Amino acid sequence: MKIITVIGARPQFVKAAVVSRAIQQQNGIEELIIHTGQHFDANMSDVFFEEMSIPKPSFNLNIHGLNHGAMTGQMLEGIEKILVNEKPDAVLVYGDTNSTLAGALAAVKLHIPVAHVEAGLRSFNMRMPEEVNRILTDRISNWLFCPTQTAIDNLVNEGYKHIGIPMLNVGDVMYDSAMYYATMSEEKAQVSKQFDKGSFVLCTLHRAENTDNIDNLTSILDSLNQISKEINIVLPLHPRTRQIIAKNNLRVDFTMIDPVGYFDMIELLKKCSFVMTDSGGLQKEAYFFAKHCITLREQTEWVELVNNGFNEITGSDTARILSAYRNLPNRKADFNMPLYGDAKAGEKIVQALMQKA
Repeated sequence: MKIITVIGARPQFVKAAVVSRAIQQQNGIEELIIHTGQHFDANMSDVFFEEMSIPKPSFNLNIHGLNHGAMTGQMLEGIEKILVNEKPDAVLVYGDTNSTLAGALAAVKLHIPVAHVEAGLRSFNMRMPEEVNRILTDRISNWLFCPTQTAIDNLVNEGYKHIGIPMLNVGDVMYDSAMYYATMSEEKAQVSKQFDKGSFVLCTLHRAENTDNIDNLTSILDSLNQISKEINIVLPLHPRTRQIIAKNNLRVDFTMIDPVGYFDMIELLKKCSFVMTDSGGLQKEAYFFAKHCITLREQTEWVELVNNGFNEITGSDTARILSAYRNLPNRKADFNMPLYGDAKAGEKIVQALMQKA
């Protein structure tokens, strides 16, 4: 069986590492990786392949820095050419990026089965490009590998039982990854060594709804500046967002650092007091490492984190952010709750693919 995996953004490298490792342990499967180039610089891309022993991509499309339509269109064209030449038995896509949708569209138009890892997630906000990507990808996939029961329920509510596509709750591949790499992160991390345990808040900020909306960005930075008077904030920042902050002369009173590799991110999670983020993946990773999270978005696809008291949604509103921060000492939650499977999602995905083949 020949599988082509399409990835392009940092969270997908982490997810692909889990399934690629399971594929390598299975006889009879050949995997080729297409890297679309969506995240392209060394800190956002190369370091993950080097650190995590992910097989080097067989193809790199080097497509980045474009608007959504141009980016997705160029990816679709490039992926299609590779699929025509390679004739895989299945195409494997992850999550909800432009790379995800382009890979799924290219495959389905060539009648190649599509497997969607992290299927069924919904924020119910159609203004988010990620929501559009994940809904469309789910509908044209042949395997829907869901990370949670909530994701299964979303698909059932949308009528997927009547479509006849397998919906499998395999658990979360990011949980597999976090547990596997946490055993070696302290030895391999570098940047995190400069920060003491419990002395800082870990923050990330990258979604367009925050970084491209100056009012939202200013409000979030104002909140972070106020919080940083009491505890330092460490913000690994994408170069594009750093440029937006500089261009608009926005004030930053806390620690901005370059994007970090996965091992450093794990160590920062282990050491931080709590997490503030607009990332989907980091909300879960905070939970994996028993840290409360303030989510700088109006919705989250990880509703079980909110419902069980691990996560509070604030959007970009300064008053809500500061209120959530002040309320943190009162939050109690059981981090032993098994929300995301048994850390065997990768194996279950590969077994399902082999059975269908």
